[in-house]
Amino acid sequence: MKAIIYLDNGGPDVLRLVDRDLPVPGPGEVRVRVAVSGVNPTDWQARSGAGHPKHFAEVTPHLDGAGTIDAVGEGVDRSRVGQRVWLLMAAAGRPTGTAAEFTVVPAERAVPLPEEAGFDLGAALGVPALTAHRALTVADDGPRRLRPGALAGKVVLAAGGAGAVGHAVIQLARWAGAIVITTVSGPHKARLATAAGAHHVINYRGGDPAAEIRDIVPDGVDIVAEVALGANLALDLAVLRPRGTISTYANDGGKPVGLDVPRAMVLNTRLQFLVLYTAGPEARAAAVEDVAAAVRDGALPVGEEHGLPLIRFPLDRTADAHRAVEGGAVGKVVVDVAS
Repeated sequence: MKAIIYLDNGGPDVLRLVDRDLPVPGPGEVRVRVAVSGVNPTDWQARSGAGHPKHFAEVTPHLDGAGTIDAVGEGVDRSRVGQRVWLLMAAAGRPTGTAAEFTVVPAERAVPLPEEAGFDLGAALGVPALTAHRALTVADDGPRRLRPGALAGKVVLAAGGAGAVGHAVIQLARWAGAIVITTVSGPHKARLATAAGAHHVINYRGGDPAAEIRDIVPDGVDIVAEVALGANLALDLAVLRPRGTISTYANDGGKPVGLDVPRAMVLNTRLQFLVLYTAGPEARAAAVEDVAAAVRDGALPVGEEHGLPLIRFPLDRTADAHRAVEGGAVGKVVVDVAS
């Protein structure tokens, strides 16, 4: 089979296309013929070695993807052969991710994908959708699970609504009944965030975004899903209601975080950092179940018309896919694996 590998950490040029033997699923595992592989910032960060120590001599990257189960290991129901699935955390703690024609994963990391949902959608779930779920379910007085109505009466601010996680926050929050506000940096991203379903879109580069948000929701925001904490924390605190939650999953731009402690204390602010690897198995399992339910309800569509353009590369140009993600491409970068 064809696979992308790297032997050493470094830039995109360390990625190589090679031939490898077909992997064999072990007990509790399934083998998936990969159709589409999703690329996330954590994938290039792992490849580069930035905060992600390399544990295997040879690594096939990418956590997310979608395809069809073609073999199962001992203890897995054989009726799963032929099942269309989306994959999560394929390369977490393992040397073989989804940038290959076939990959082997624990059976629970291959989630059934409805017939009406395409492989592009499946490859765009994983990290973005599960991170969005986590961001929306950590508030002290909020739900631990998402379903229609779970966030009724709540106000969610999705920072960076044109990004993959911001897009998923908008869609999941709307599915769960929240009022959704998002911040973006310009007209193109505003159009994408509107297409994703945001009720209100604020250009944070013009005017007074805090005042604009307060005009919309005078009592403040319940949950902020934050992608650039250092740059946005002052705005977040300016619009947060008492006992509100800031869920931060990244610090894009790398600006140091300066916390106004007295203001945060007066608001009884909950500042929640999150990453899927250490979220715990119960939280991840709940997120998988809820995201799967949202997919069945048609609540997480992708594509330009739904606010998340797809930027495609063939398998032999996976290095260019990594460059696109590192360069801040607007949309979801995917690698077409199946010919």
